[in-house]
Amino acid sequence: MGSCLTKSKDLKPTHNGYGSGPTTTAAVHQQRYQEPVRPAPVQPQFHHIPEKPGTQTPWKPVAPSPSPKPVAPRVDTILGKPFEDIRMHYTIGKELGKGQFGVTYLCIENSSGKQYACKTISKKKLVTRNDKEDMRREIQIMQHLSGQPNIVEFKGAYEDKLSVHLVMELCAGGELFDRIIAKGHYSERAAASICRAIVNVVHACHFMGVMHRDLKPENFLLSSKGENALLKATDFGLSVFIEDGKVYKDIVGSAYYVAPEVLLRKYGKEIDIWSAGVILYILLSGVPPFWAETEKGIFDAILEGEIDFESQPWPSISESAKDLVRRMLTQDPKKRITSTQVLEHPWIREGGSASDKPIDSAVLSRMKQFRRMNKLKQLALKVIAENLSSEEIQGLKQMFANIDTDNSGTITYEELKTGLARLGSKLTEAEHHFRTVARNSEICAKYITRDELEAAMKEYGMGDDDTIKEIISEVDTDNDGKINYEEFRDMMRSGTQHTQLF
Repeated sequence: MGSCLTKSKDLKPTHNGYGSGPTTTAAVHQQRYQEPVRPAPVQPQFHHIPEKPGTQTPWKPVAPSPSPKPVAPRVDTILGKPFEDIRMHYTIGKELGKGQFGVTYLCIENSSGKQYACKTISKKKLVTRNDKEDMRREIQIMQHLSGQPNIVEFKGAYEDKLSVHLVMELCAGGELFDRIIAKGHYSERAAASICRAIVNVVHACHFMGVMHRDLKPENFLLSSKGENALLKATDFGLSVFIEDGKVYKDIVGSAYYVAPEVLLRKYGKEIDIWSAGVILYILLSGVPPFWAETEKGIFDAILEGEIDFESQPWPSISESAKDLVRRMLTQDPKKRITSTQVLEHPWIREGGSASDKPIDSAVLSRMKQFRRMNKLKQLALKVIAENLSSEEIQGLKQMFANIDTDNSGTITYEELKTGLARLGSKLTEAEHHFRTVARNSEICAKYITRDELEAAMKEYGMGDDDTIKEIISEVDTDNDGKINYEEFRDMMRSGTQHTQLF
């Protein structure tokens, strides 16, 4: 498979689980909007961490309302309804996170005093028609799913002259992997409980006619810092309503978690089970099943499909757990296990065969290393994006679209070669845009000291002092107190190191 360039998308959680800068995803998605339609409430079966054995049967959703049909928005607004001052309903508090497209604040509902998160997006940043459609569809899907177990509650959307404001449940407990690492003790039973909550999200989405398309640990947050916090799915930016008989072709998702049929550009909702299977593999071993030093290498490994069950800690992991991983990571989507079958598997169901025996602590060490490097890459991409103006972003998007002739969301080597030749006299403009990205890459790395990087990571809520120091030490290979361009480049190019536990 040829190497490809990927489009950028809104960055996922950076502080208290809410963020809005860039991340490497492979496609810009199409979206629609309509006025709020909320499905009938469901009696939820919540999943907690750590798991406490229970006798509940697997959660089964009630029949939903028919999938809402898109309503054409008014020409002069994004949401298709009159402007409304959010401050009539909420008091805006401290900043929780920020990124390229907006800032997330703590907000308090005036009528009840309850705390929520408000993501405020500047309309100046929504520079294309697709940007606006993206937002409308994400809102519509969040409204459609709100009230389901283990999915963040969506409160409402407001628009004024300058911004769009999205109000949702506050998930103050941080990201899933961070909580696992912080607890310091871990078992197959805990992994089964976490995976069950994740697959319940998939089950609810598919039942209600939604394909998630970007399942990954960063998109699951804990509702609070309490011991029994609820696990919640929070990001539906790449999700779509499932259309009967439609074969999806656009390449979307995040490299480690993308299903092979996505790379082959012919897929359906089965891709969500694959992504959940990748998460389960990481929960049990600390590293992804498919890894490489480059994104292309990761994709090649996914297409090859060989899963390592020989290295540590797999010899000590139960056969039942490995059986479920194999079924979820089956290459042929028609033979892959469904969400219903996953929830009925003897290892994952409540009171099932998952052992409470601690998993080797080295697994947490590997998980911690994997998590740290992802966080630093997120910060680097955020800094790059925030140094680009709206005009530069629009120019890059347009140039990408012109070169991506098959609208796949990726640029192959042949498309790049043909596209640059076709640009001809406009090549200098293309060079200018590429140099802009390169220049900003150097700005965020060549001139940054350890203290500056530490301050930036604290600002974006990317770990405690010890974690930040460990991350910086790994990147600053010559220990001179600075992250130079070569060190930054090596960090951005590298994949997850598949090191042995012992």
